[in-house]
Amino acid sequence: TQEREAQIAEMIGSYMKKLAERTHHHMGYPYNLDFDYGLLEGLTKYSINNLGDPFIESNYGVHSREFEVGVLNWFARLWEIDEEEYWGYITTCGTEGNLHGILVGRENFPDGVMYASSESHYSVFKAARMYRMEAEKVPTLESGEINYDDLKAALVKNAGKPAILNVNIGTTVKGAVDDLDRVLEVLKEAGYTEDRFYIHCDGALFGMMMPFLSRDAPMVTFRKPIGSVSVSGHKFVGAPVPCGVIITRFKYVMALSSDVEYLNSRDATIMGSRNGHAPVYLWYTLTRKGYDGMRRDVEKCMRNAHVLQQMLESAGIRTMLNELSNTVVFERPKEEAFVRKWQLACEGEIAHVVVMPNITVEKLEEFVADYVQSR
Repeated sequence: TQEREAQIAEMIGSYMKKLAERTHHHMGYPYNLDFDYGLLEGLTKYSINNLGDPFIESNYGVHSREFEVGVLNWFARLWEIDEEEYWGYITTCGTEGNLHGILVGRENFPDGVMYASSESHYSVFKAARMYRMEAEKVPTLESGEINYDDLKAALVKNAGKPAILNVNIGTTVKGAVDDLDRVLEVLKEAGYTEDRFYIHCDGALFGMMMPFLSRDAPMVTFRKPIGSVSVSGHKFVGAPVPCGVIITRFKYVMALSSDVEYLNSRDATIMGSRNGHAPVYLWYTLTRKGYDGMRRDVEKCMRNAHVLQQMLESAGIRTMLNELSNTVVFERPKEEAFVRKWQLACEGEIAHVVVMPNITVEKLEEFVADYVQSR
């Protein structure tokens, strides 16, 4: 009926207003909310599903595999692995990438022990529980990166078993980067040869940004003996749906790949049906911006993170900003209403702002003025 249609339109209209307000006051979570997919609006008429392996077509014809493979090739070049040597797919989110990367490690080393820092994303230890893996939670340094001495001690203690390591490329709260080169050194010192360890790099946000930094960062690249890298797609690239990317070595993924007659495809993914819209969104942005456009976005975020740190320090608010990070950590605001208004992520006595491409200097000024007033 017309009355019902009018009610529905009114509800959606007020919801859209709420979304606009919440998007404006958003500082605490690493989502790039600055995107425009107007050209792709027509895709919502189609049920696009990339079920099964991205590289093997199934019997279902409404898919976006060609876009998915284009995105995967873009990341393979970014992380320096040849097209015939990698396998990957577009995931639902960063957590699925972690679940997949750790599963690949587990399938290749069934009796392996998992090592991850205590500041790793919660999905890493969730994976260990799901796969019934023995896990070592390694303490961290003040910066939030893994404590290399403690890691070595844990590796030596379990020397009889292979190692499955999660290396953080930007921790959730402090944005800390575990030094991949140091981790590889520690493995060597503890007596682990390359055939006895598997490294998964959780790059949720910063794995996308690190390759574009000009300074000497411990680069994440498949030229080093790593097994997999995952990132979120909706974080730095920005998308209207959560999504992510996992890239692993083809030789490793064979341990969990199987033929599925029903799909007429192979499958080594975690999910069955996979969102076919997400690859087109990612392809669209990566193609329009290219590597140079992404580099400009990274430089802007890093610059603005320092601007925010200076603004807060000038206002007498203590802060911390890791050298390889766009996450500005500061003392937790006392007023809960302020925390909710700006959607800040808090842990214990600290809160943080993740400076993303959509956050302008004007918005930072508005935020700091509001924070000072709330004190």
